[in-house]
Amino acid sequence: MRKIILAALLLMQMPVAAQSLYDGVDNAKHAVALSPEFPETMRFADTDISFDRIDMYERMDREMISLIYSHTNTLLTIKRANRYYSEITSILKEQNVPEDFFYLAAIESCFDNRAVSSARAGGIWQFMPATAKQFGLEVNDYVDERYNCEKATVAACKYLKQGYRKYGCWMTVASSYNAGMGRIGTELAKQGEKTAFDLYLNQETSRYIFRMLAIKLIMENPVKYGFTIKPEQLYYPVGYKAEKVDYPVDSWVDWAKDKGISYAQLREMNPWIRSTKLPNKTRKTYIIRIPLKSELYRSTQTKQIYNRNWILK
Repeated sequence: MRKIILAALLLMQMPVAAQSLYDGVDNAKHAVALSPEFPETMRFADTDISFDRIDMYERMDREMISLIYSHTNTLLTIKRANRYYSEITSILKEQNVPEDFFYLAAIESCFDNRAVSSARAGGIWQFMPATAKQFGLEVNDYVDERYNCEKATVAACKYLKQGYRKYGCWMTVASSYNAGMGRIGTELAKQGEKTAFDLYLNQETSRYIFRMLAIKLIMENPVKYGFTIKPEQLYYPVGYKAEKVDYPVDSWVDWAKDKGISYAQLREMNPWIRSTKLPNKTRKTYIIRIPLKSELYRSTQTKQIYNRNWILK
């Protein structure tokens, strides 16, 4: 009986369609935990990556297992990705950064635009306050543009391009996003290597780029790895109208009500607003997103699906 209960508990922790990991496997015998398969090679940005080397295979294997069986955040990441895909990838393309860096944002925040870490990194791209300011974002008690998806993505592109000018390798740039350019540069020189794949690093940074590769593989074919999502279960972009504000706002609560929305709806669409007021002594122009009435309800919302592979066909 104890074995049956344990097996049931383990099964509850699995993605719903884990049996799709292998075709033709006796699922009655292998339903508790299947080791995921992944290709021998894959491409990220302009780099062809082989998992033939033992450490490369085992590091990738660990992240695939972690993401598949820690499936709550992975499932939410896929569902939220549909909301942010168009905005983020269009900026990456415009800024001449490989669109694959969409998956770096995925592992940074699970596409939670209100995410904040224990170290005080914030937003989809998880900028620290000092780094955010360094790359042009406003961060204070009234405005925190780390939570402005558009501006934070542009800032992330500035960081990534600066890293590429330094290293000439997008995978090493990705590693530096976690550890910092100074640390990665120091370790490359100290260890006499050219890419982050060959560095001996702390466990968090060592796992980081493999986690990014793993989430790319999973999101390219979620059903294969046990994640089944119906079209109506995705999170859709919320349509809005943009309004310029270049003046002080004494009360965002009153401002929102004048626009026919609640303060909560205003903050949900504009999480970079960090207070109920905006002094704005410099008369800086801010773009406020006001959700359309029809977009506040799933029954009337415009349903845009940006990757058909994310849903069950």
